Amino acid sequence: MNAQTPTTSHYPAAPTAQKLEAHTLSVLVDNEPGVLARVIGLFSGRGYNIESLTVSETEHAKHLSLITIVTTGTPMVIEQIKNQLDRLVPVHSVVDMTTAGNAIERELAMVKVRGKGEHRVEALRLADAFRARVIDASTESFIFEITGKSDKIEQFIEMMLPLGLVEVSRTGIVAITRGPDGMQR
Repeated sequence: MNAQTPTTSHYPAAPTAQKLEAHTLSVLVDNEPGVLARVIGLFSGRGYNIESLTVSETEHAKHLSLITIVTTGTPMVIEQIKNQLDRLVPVHSVVDMTTAGNAIERELAMVKVRGKGEHRVEALRLADAFRARVIDASTESFIFEITGKSDKIEQFIEMMLPLGLVEVSRTGIVAITRGPDGMQR
């Protein structure tokens, strides 16, 4: 990310600006009422931004859920967020998938496109090139399902704009580490 945020310092040699970075955090929590509100409250109470948020029960027998949060901040702010999340009582672990280095991130989107004639043909051609599936079709519109990295989905949406883009629904990012081991508890 190229954005800069100014910081002030009393030391002349200190940097005057730090780069903002986007990080994907996986937070393993107890699956019980109010946990998501507590996690979100931490972000809103301190003015941290959430770019993407997904939640799903991952281990039904153990009553555990995984919250995947994409947030943006300076390296110091990201470290504060991780430390503060780790201190919440229902949180079992916090993994920064961005720094883990071996994570796979994906997102799902449903994209509705209206079109006839050449626009319709072009929308189908582009969907094929992006490996998007047609999950609903009528004589006047399509709904495509596309999965992949967020930038791929953004590019697909941009290309559908002039062809009659009507609506987009996205899941947000989910992430998992490569290899045989699960998330540390």
